[in-house]
Amino acid sequence: MKAAQAFVILCFLIPTLAQAQSESAKSEYFNQKVADSNPLRNEQARELDEYIKLMAADRSRFQKLFRPDYASPEAFAKSAEPLRAAFCASIGYPPPGKRPDKLATYQQIGEDAIGVYYRAMFPILPGVHSEGIFIVPKSAKGKTPLIISMHGGGGSPEVALFNGGANYHDMVRGAVKRGYLVYAPQHLFRADEFPKDIRHQIDDRMRLIGTSITAVEIAKITYAIDELVKRPDVDASRIGMVGLSYGGYYAQVTPAVDPRIRVSVSSCYFGVQEGRYAKDELSIPSDFRFMDRMTLFNDADLVALICPRAHQIQAGSRDNASHREAGKQIAPRAATFYENLNLNDRFEHVIFEGGHEFNDAAAWAFVEKNL
Repeated sequence: MKAAQAFVILCFLIPTLAQAQSESAKSEYFNQKVADSNPLRNEQARELDEYIKLMAADRSRFQKLFRPDYASPEAFAKSAEPLRAAFCASIGYPPPGKRPDKLATYQQIGEDAIGVYYRAMFPILPGVHSEGIFIVPKSAKGKTPLIISMHGGGGSPEVALFNGGANYHDMVRGAVKRGYLVYAPQHLFRADEFPKDIRHQIDDRMRLIGTSITAVEIAKITYAIDELVKRPDVDASRIGMVGLSYGGYYAQVTPAVDPRIRVSVSSCYFGVQEGRYAKDELSIPSDFRFMDRMTLFNDADLVALICPRAHQIQAGSRDNASHREAGKQIAPRAATFYENLNLNDRFEHVIFEGGHEFNDAAAWAFVEKNL
């Protein structure tokens, strides 16, 4: 055999021999079919599912965080501070970023028999404004109470005000007619130049920078109040808030954060997410899925951050059951905070004859009594 041929044969045999040796070594290792451990992965999923249910039902964390002191209204409010701090941390409030050193602006846009209307702009965060309609009643003299009027999902101050009110009825002008100053902010639900899910997109991106759309929209109210109370015509000791649907959500979480709001009316919101959670956990919209939403900060327990200030919850008897039934179940727990302080008249859970709408009669009677 020639040397060249031998070399070629060796080159062929060496990798073949190495492969054979490798396969022989492998055959000596322990092996098992991947499918054999599938039951363990199923068990892992079951364990985590049960763990979530267990923690969702566990009240011990809440009881450790919030230890109510019913010695007096002042003592109770002080005892709620750890809960308020935890709530603010869960939503990322206050939002990061230096507040602009710029003045608020008020541009008159109209006038009628009851008031003067302004387009108000309040710089609140870097490049971000709280924008809405500010109304000064013509009956106002001297320092006047202020009402924050919060529109619902997909809405705007203009929808609630200039287009007959629709299901808002007199939620904005009703305050003006009673002699209150009104600020009706705009929150983000749609924008013609952006995708339909712009609210969801913005909320997801905000969480990546340490805040949330809930926190920023609360700031659009509370930071605006900071500026409004500087006006000589605003009575800083008499501030109220009303809201419908999504606005009802903000009429609960905003006074939970800001004790300056003395009376609030949350219409057609209370208990909605609790009902959704019980039926299908992940049916809850993303902006309601902040940390511990269903363990530490459900709607009934958030009322502890409003008490001893006055709070009314409204639900329509003909509204979708999801906007009423769960609220009926948890309202008694919210009422307990007031009952233990002998302040029963400062909390109302009203089921009115109507649908998904603001009930003027109940709301304004409650506001006038407590403001």
